Amino acid sequence: MKGSLSFFRILLYPVLYVSSLKSDYGIWYWECNTSEDTCSRISNSLNQTTNVYPTLETCRLVCGKYGALWPLPTSDTTISSKLLKFSSSSIKFNIPNEENDVNNYLRDISSIFLKAVTAEDTTNCPEQKNTVAVTFTVKSDDTTLNWGTNESYNIGITSTGNQNIVQISAATIFGARHGLETLSQLIDVYPNSDGTKCLVVTEEATISDAPFFPHRGLLLDTARNFLSISKIKKHIDAMAASKMNVFHWHITDSQSFPLELPQLPNMTKFGAYSSDKIYHPEDIENLLAYAKLRGVRIIIEIDAPSHAGNGWQWGPDAGLGNLAVCIDQQPWRSYCIQPPCGQLNPINSNLFDVLKLLYNDIVNMLPKGEVFHMGGDEVYIPCWNSTPEIITYLDKNGKPRTTETFLDLWSDYQEKSLAAFDFVVRNSDTPIILWSSHLTQVDIIEKYLSKSRYVIQTWVPADDELPKNLLLLGYRVIVSTKDAWYLDHGFWGSTVYHNWRTVYNNRITLGSGTLGGEVCMWGEYVDDSSVESRVWPRAAAAAERLWTNPLDYNVKEIEKRFYRHRERLVSRGVNAEALVPKWCYQNEGECL
Repeated sequence: MKGSLSFFRILLYPVLYVSSLKSDYGIWYWECNTSEDTCSRISNSLNQTTNVYPTLETCRLVCGKYGALWPLPTSDTTISSKLLKFSSSSIKFNIPNEENDVNNYLRDISSIFLKAVTAEDTTNCPEQKNTVAVTFTVKSDDTTLNWGTNESYNIGITSTGNQNIVQISAATIFGARHGLETLSQLIDVYPNSDGTKCLVVTEEATISDAPFFPHRGLLLDTARNFLSISKIKKHIDAMAASKMNVFHWHITDSQSFPLELPQLPNMTKFGAYSSDKIYHPEDIENLLAYAKLRGVRIIIEIDAPSHAGNGWQWGPDAGLGNLAVCIDQQPWRSYCIQPPCGQLNPINSNLFDVLKLLYNDIVNMLPKGEVFHMGGDEVYIPCWNSTPEIITYLDKNGKPRTTETFLDLWSDYQEKSLAAFDFVVRNSDTPIILWSSHLTQVDIIEKYLSKSRYVIQTWVPADDELPKNLLLLGYRVIVSTKDAWYLDHGFWGSTVYHNWRTVYNNRITLGSGTLGGEVCMWGEYVDDSSVESRVWPRAAAAAERLWTNPLDYNVKEIEKRFYRHRERLVSRGVNAEALVPKWCYQNEGECL
């Protein structure tokens, strides 16, 4: 009984003899230096008596204004240094029994929350009288996630006797989900002196929070190398833990076409690597539901007219002519940017009938009104300029083989493909995303692309003023800074690896049309065996940039939270790469 009382006192006041604690790290314990908000490693032999915790994770939970939160909240934040011990079975969610979309969503995200906070072994926690009661207030019954969704939330934690009352209020279910994610970061595992473990939560907290940008994305390329659905789910888990909300799925390219389309079975017959490397409609449906419960929307990209080869070869046998040209042509450097080559054939009218079927199948898989990414990058004019049927077409119509002529041809393709999409969705206002390209040059973009329809995703270096100039013209912009947010860099050619600090410090151009940004993992050199560690935790550095857009760059303050977030991702089953030696993690600020 005496040991139990001592344990209770250390939780409420963090003031007690270190010898009564059990440390997960052997002889080491951690003291919160309140003047520097740093957890310092100390030895048991020092007999320290104040602000001492048995694990670094518990110390980090309450040390400093923001504790272990990632990303940084954007508004008022107060976290108490007092802790309450409880078992996972004592968490209660007050959700009305009424069956509707909002209540069902709250029940599902509560189950996900429990799984996250009990990822470490807490089954041997002694029964506790302390309880944690969570109540939700959601103002809207709209369950749509888009650029206009209000993702703000407020969370308040108060302690009454042996009960912690958690109030999460939000405009939408997605804000409520973010509030639960924040609550999970206010909870940790505490080792008891008898070898058992329990959960601890801060006794009091108030947080008001909302994202700075509505588009906080991660691109995965599953065409160069196939990624399994289970692996994609791991990335969505990590995105949810980091409050990212857009999974940009670059699902096809010239190398493969792994997306099964019911009306176009030849696309995977000719384009999939094998029969077990295909995404079926039921896979898409499953992944959409999985992502929505984690506050993530899925935007599918079918890159065109370039980056379109394998999967498009069947046109001649079907009596439709060449749907694509330059497919697998050699020497490839004469026909494309990267092997294998392939570009859609802009003068074949049958192509646009096929695109209607393609768009129809994809639209039927996605939520109503979801935006679509049409690619549009790296059209290689020498391909079209060496294709006999295209040359004959230009000659017949008296068009010189100039750059302007080929840009007009490209624009004609884009106009017809947009018309095919609009025919399918039966409206002409669904936003379409395109990569920056020759068509998006500031001096000609208004000739070719409507600012009311197109969102431009830029992939230029940080010092390029294209995003700024597009914003000045009135276009909406998503930023993917190639020399900071291309996570494949550093593993091929002369590219340079962008460490997490570079990722974090990439500030994107602000304007009324800035939707946000994306980090990109192109798939040439990753597959299921390596993609997680290439992406995480670096993508989480961009997550705070996109959620908070912090003005200051205090490495010492950032790294202690970021290193803790990496450990959090690992505990949740994400194979996030190591950032520093363990010693640096345990000695905050000593490795700058």
